[in-house]
Amino acid sequence: MALFGQVITAMVTPFDADGRLDERRAAALAGRLIDQGNDALVVAGTTGESPTLSDDEKIRLFRAVKEAVGDRGKVIAGTGTYDTAHSIHLSREAHRVGADGLLLVNPYYSRPSQDGLYAHFRAVAESTPLPVMLYNIPGRTGVNCTPETIARLAQVPNIVAVKEAAGSLDQVSEIRVRTPDAFLIYSGDDSLTLPKLAVGATGVVSVAGNLVPGEIKRMIQAYVGGRPDEALRLHRRLWPLFKVLFITTNPVPVKAALRLSGFDCGRVRLPLVDATPKEEEQIRGVLEAFDLVPTPA
Repeated sequence: MALFGQVITAMVTPFDADGRLDERRAAALAGRLIDQGNDALVVAGTTGESPTLSDDEKIRLFRAVKEAVGDRGKVIAGTGTYDTAHSIHLSREAHRVGADGLLLVNPYYSRPSQDGLYAHFRAVAESTPLPVMLYNIPGRTGVNCTPETIARLAQVPNIVAVKEAAGSLDQVSEIRVRTPDAFLIYSGDDSLTLPKLAVGATGVVSVAGNLVPGEIKRMIQAYVGGRPDEALRLHRRLWPLFKVLFITTNPVPVKAALRLSGFDCGRVRLPLVDATPKEEEQIRGVLEAFDLVPTPA
């Protein structure tokens, strides 16, 4: 199995009723997600509301989740920021508290050139012994890390993977052509996981994995195991869930879905706002089809 496995969930960050980080709830969620079939967890990524977390909160979160997971799964710490020096600091702290790997997003807002992206990612990677997964999400960051740049970065010994969320199968294909087979490509879009597997991806960094990691893993294993018809059947079943979790800005729908399914992780932090009643109704309808809404006693 690949270093980080096939199904990696971008875990939500639980907050208490006062909006404070809830480490106990985070530990409980992490254990639940590994028990349900995840191979690894991304902590303090986009789905974890990383822009609203302080450094202290991130470090406490990394520690709490790793202590909860232990050797049962990998913990990948989201330590990328728009500031290289800050990213290095967070990466070293994540290593210190036990993280197994790092997720480094494109520096957002500053929109560096391709040479700037290369220099940034290389500097952070070289500051730590941990394996690094790049995170290419132009829609969030305003800049695309091109296949050429990713291929250059794949030559840095501990840059071992990319979470590719540009929404382009051509881009995944070109990355696969330009990089060694050992360099891992993960879908950053649940709905594109199956087609990305067909052009060379290894697995997914999933939002829906907060709810149904076992079914996602079965889809991937069916495809890898030479059963494409079964994989397609599972993709079709999962499709409504993949789509409803993005009816508004992530992680608003998935936090609503977790609450509706009986595992409340609190509200989202401003500037995000919670799902509207209409959005919750849509989410509930899909969850009921998956038998994820508890029946009232």
